[in-house]
Amino acid sequence: MNHDFINLTTENLADEHLCCIIRSKKIHPGIEAKKQWLSERLKEGHVFRKLNEKATVFIEYAPLETAWVPIVGDNYYYVYCLWVSGNYKGQGYGKELMEYCLTDAKAKGKSGICMLASNKQKHWLTDQAFAKKFGFKVVDTTDYGYELLALSLDGTLPQFTQNAKNGVIDRQELTIYYDMQCPFIYKNIEIIKEYCETNSVSVSLIQVDTLQKAKELPCVFNNWGVFYKGKFETVNLLLDTAALKRILKK
Repeated sequence: MNHDFINLTTENLADEHLCCIIRSKKIHPGIEAKKQWLSERLKEGHVFRKLNEKATVFIEYAPLETAWVPIVGDNYYYVYCLWVSGNYKGQGYGKELMEYCLTDAKAKGKSGICMLASNKQKHWLTDQAFAKKFGFKVVDTTDYGYELLALSLDGTLPQFTQNAKNGVIDRQELTIYYDMQCPFIYKNIEIIKEYCETNSVSVSLIQVDTLQKAKELPCVFNNWGVFYKGKFETVNLLLDTAALKRILKK
C-alpha cells in the first residue's frame, strides 16, 4: 500500500508540523529551533519525509558528508531517525519509509545507507532487527557498546572516526554535547540546568553548532551525547532527574 507522504522543503517548512512534537500553532521553542536548523540542512540534501497526517511517522536522513555525526565515508546516506509510533505501528509505514530512502539512494548513485545502532537496543535508536531485514550489517563498533550499521550498494563501507571510538574526555564534570536537531533538546537542556543549579552539580553544556564540531566529537552522536567522570554515558535524550541521579551516583 502506498500511503500519503510528503517531504519538508524550504517552501513548506514554516507551515508543516514536525512529527516528533505535534502542537497547535502555539510557539514551541524546541520546534522553532529545529526548523531553523532544518532550513539550512535542507539546502544540503537533508531529507525529512513524513506521513501527511498529524502523526509521528517519519524518516530523516542526509548525505553522510554533511550529516552532523562523527562518521566518515564516501557517498553514503546517514539515517538520523526512523520513527513510527502509536496506532500507526504494524501497518507498513516504517517499511515504506525505509524503501523510499533506499530507492532514493539508488537513484542518486549512492554507495549505501548507514545508521547508528548498539549491541543492545537502546532508546532513540532505530530498531536493529528492523534494519537488518533490509540487509544492514554491523560494519564498525566502539568499545562502549555502539555499532555502525550499513547497507552497502557497492562494497565500500563507512566508519566511526577514531575520536568517536574513544568515548573519553578530560572533563570530569557532567558534560553534554548537543545540537538543535531534535525539538526535545531545548526542554531537556532547561531541565538539566535547573537540576544542576538546584543540587550544586557542575555541568558543561556544549552546543555543537557546526558540521566540523560534529565530525570531531569524542563520542557517538545523533544529536546528543552525555559524559560523566570522563566516560561516555548515553545518547538517550530522555535524561530526566531520575536518570541524572543514576549517572551521578557512579
